[in-house]
Amino acid sequence: MGRGAARSRGPPRLEWWLLLLLGLCGWTAALRGNDNSEALPESIPSAPGTLPHFMEEPDDAYIIKSNPIVLRCKAMPAMQIFFKCNGEWVHQNEHVSEESMDETTGLKVREVFINVTRQQVEDFHGPEDYWCQCVAWSHLGTSKSRKASVRIAYLRKNFEQDPQGKEVPIEGMIVLHCRPPEGVPAAEVEWLKNEEPIDSNLDENIDTRADHNLIIRQARLSDSGNYTCMAANIVAKRRSMSATVVVYVNGGWSSWTEWSNCNARCGRGWQKRSRTCTNPAPLNGGAFCEGMSVQKITCTSLCPVDGSWEVWSEWSVCSPECEHLRVRECIAPPPRNGGKYCEGVSQESENCTEGLCIQDIETASDIALYSGLGAAVIAVAVLVVGVTLYRRSQSEYGVDVIDSSALTGGFQTFNFKTVRQGNSLLLNSSMQPDLTVSRTYSGPICLQDPMDKELMTESSLFNPLSDIKVKVQSSFMVSLGVTERGEYHGKVHSGTFPHGNNRAFGTIQARNKATYIQNLSSISTTSELKTTAIFGHLGGRLVVPNTGVSLLIPHGAIPEESSWEIYLAITQKESSLQPEGPDVLLGPEVTCGPSEVAVSTPFALTIPHCAQVNSEHWNIHLKKRTQQGKWEEVMSVEEETTSCYCLLDPYACHILLNSFGTYALIGEPISDCAVRQLKVAVFGCLSCNSLDYNLRVYCMDNTPYAFQEVVSDERLQGGQLLEEPKLLHFKGNTFSLQISVLDIPPFLWRIKPFTACQEVPFSRVWCSSPKPLHCAFSLERYSPATTQLACKVCVRQVKGHEQILQIQTSILENERETITFFAHDDSNFPAQMGPKAFKIPYSIRQRICATFDTPNAKGKDWQMLAQKNSINRNLSYFATQSSPSAVILDLWEARHQHDGDLDSLACALEEIGRTHSKISDITETEVEEPDFNYSRQNGL
Repeated sequence: MGRGAARSRGPPRLEWWLLLLLGLCGWTAALRGNDNSEALPESIPSAPGTLPHFMEEPDDAYIIKSNPIVLRCKAMPAMQIFFKCNGEWVHQNEHVSEESMDETTGLKVREVFINVTRQQVEDFHGPEDYWCQCVAWSHLGTSKSRKASVRIAYLRKNFEQDPQGKEVPIEGMIVLHCRPPEGVPAAEVEWLKNEEPIDSNLDENIDTRADHNLIIRQARLSDSGNYTCMAANIVAKRRSMSATVVVYVNGGWSSWTEWSNCNARCGRGWQKRSRTCTNPAPLNGGAFCEGMSVQKITCTSLCPVDGSWEVWSEWSVCSPECEHLRVRECIAPPPRNGGKYCEGVSQESENCTEGLCIQDIETASDIALYSGLGAAVIAVAVLVVGVTLYRRSQSEYGVDVIDSSALTGGFQTFNFKTVRQGNSLLLNSSMQPDLTVSRTYSGPICLQDPMDKELMTESSLFNPLSDIKVKVQSSFMVSLGVTERGEYHGKVHSGTFPHGNNRAFGTIQARNKATYIQNLSSISTTSELKTTAIFGHLGGRLVVPNTGVSLLIPHGAIPEESSWEIYLAITQKESSLQPEGPDVLLGPEVTCGPSEVAVSTPFALTIPHCAQVNSEHWNIHLKKRTQQGKWEEVMSVEEETTSCYCLLDPYACHILLNSFGTYALIGEPISDCAVRQLKVAVFGCLSCNSLDYNLRVYCMDNTPYAFQEVVSDERLQGGQLLEEPKLLHFKGNTFSLQISVLDIPPFLWRIKPFTACQEVPFSRVWCSSPKPLHCAFSLERYSPATTQLACKVCVRQVKGHEQILQIQTSILENERETITFFAHDDSNFPAQMGPKAFKIPYSIRQRICATFDTPNAKGKDWQMLAQKNSINRNLSYFATQSSPSAVILDLWEARHQHDGDLDSLACALEEIGRTHSKISDITETEVEEPDFNYSRQNGL
């Protein structure tokens, strides 16, 4: 039974294999036919196994330009895979097939590739996009993949809608519309502000997700700028026209001031109060305040009543001194309401005996008084003579000690007077000293400020100062029980000094050696560092001579038909600004005014500083003194603000401001690597004792003002600059400063033992600004025949920077050759008005502003002008100005007041591509034309 059943199942299985073989033959013949052959069957006879499973299906693709795309398909198990595109089988020759075996299942894996060209897609004209599909066969049947569409990618050139510029009030909403060009695939949109991408994820106030539009919910001043819509897909990128957005501020009134006093001193008058449109002030074309700025009301003042004398009283009874008197009062009427007091005396006296009264002058008490005073005077005179004679007889033993520790902070100074025979302090005892010469060895003393504390010796090493007493007491006299004191008083000397900067000194050959000596005779001794001039609409420049401090008032900053007397001054007295902790004052305290001057465009104030500029080590602040005398912070140099602008150069800070006042730079060290630049200078002069020579070493801020203060003081003392000043980088790492004198010729000169090196604590150096640190050394010659001095002065910070100054000089005035000090000398032109004050001619300046103030789609506008002039920070400040290019050029004028390098500015303009001619090629006629116009306007 079972066998018969087995036999009956045999023939059908044979038939199935025959049908399968016939089907495969027909399928192979179909594939080998031409393109017009019959379509492949959708399925083949089924067989035991598994349907094909697609491991990778063809993806949608885009043809870029003329580059064909590759479609791939991968299935398992698969005997064959073929592509069908737009309902038609792709020819077998166009397939690239790869076959492998799956290691896990042992099933056959087949992968097929085809190329689709741009021509094929363009030639297809169907109701839908060009598409392709994979068909895979296995023993069990067929499987079909998803349809993959193939499209030609493109992006049109023109935007369907460009963003439009707007002017919106502050805190208003800004909506910029953008419809990108048509393209396949659809373009993605990105917004740029001033050529920088906008990231809405970093600013919650900005939304760029709404249908490609840019929405700023509440406009801020910093949102002013040029906005560009950028569209891009896989083919290309397109830029829209730039839209300029201006955020303006409408003016608001401040509070009313208090009512003024009645203008009439007597009777009917008026009083007024005022307010200003500064709360806030209108910006960027905002509306001015509506209403009156001044109110007046009538008032009545009580008239003053002058006082008048009443009649004299009766004469009094005659006194023992033979006088009687009478009085009167200012009560008829008394003065009221500010009236004048009575003129004359309120009491009179006269002799009441008509000259017959005689008084006893010498009473017994008077005689005793006068006798006592005479005896006291005689006793004091005898005592003085006795002390003087005793000192002369004992002068060869004494050692005078000057206790100046109160002035020097612990540094002791000693005066050693040589004994007449066998002084053991001499380096060469075989040399016999000149017994006719009194020799004084004065050791070094370190002073915080030579204008406040000075060393007082017999040789007048330093000038005495007011309000300071240095008491000199002989220790030998103290041991005998006799006290003798000398008190010294003096005055402070001040003056103006030569200009200096980082390039203040040059190398000059004099007698075959480099000698850097200041021509001190040319320095002015004017005590007031202040410059004043009258400025009008044409503007100008003020300079405090030789200090590095200047003020630039742009053309048009002062309204037409008005003028102001403007001043620029440096505070010379002790500054009221006291930095806290490790903060230091980096430059002079500068005042410009008057404060009531209102300018329409920012002016430029230049203040020198002594910091080594590095934002990682310093945080530098600008501070302003209020009318109440307090100091408030205006801004940090690295801060982004639209109220003012600070540009920090290596040796000066240029500040754009809208209001006059008193300003100062404060440095906050934020690491131990913060460097304060000190200028080290050595001066020398002969003392009253012809064998002594004094060396004075100064460590001062590396600013022209600090150096000229030292030079002026040395001029008063007869000092000479012995060597080129050098720059010392003093770090804020709490390590002290050491100053020493080295390599003194041993048989020609000597210095007191243990005083050749002095150490100054860190805090006294770091916090000494603006006063210079000062150390003094006294050297002595063995013989008057020695006229040359050669030694080294070493100034170093422990574990820090070191400078060595080579001293080689003649100590005699007639042998020393004085060489003029070279620097930018601006003392001849402290004030310049009109076009002569500016390096860029006004006509050229107008053309530059007209060119760069206009927004440009290629980015060649005022922002590029700022970048080419190394202005890369806080550009929002310039965006708020009516003419950003003009303010940038004002900043350029402030930075180049000495060199005026117009050629570099012309090169920058050529790099931008907006001009093709150098400013330096301007003819002399063009440059002089504004001066001629200025002369005509002023009637010259």
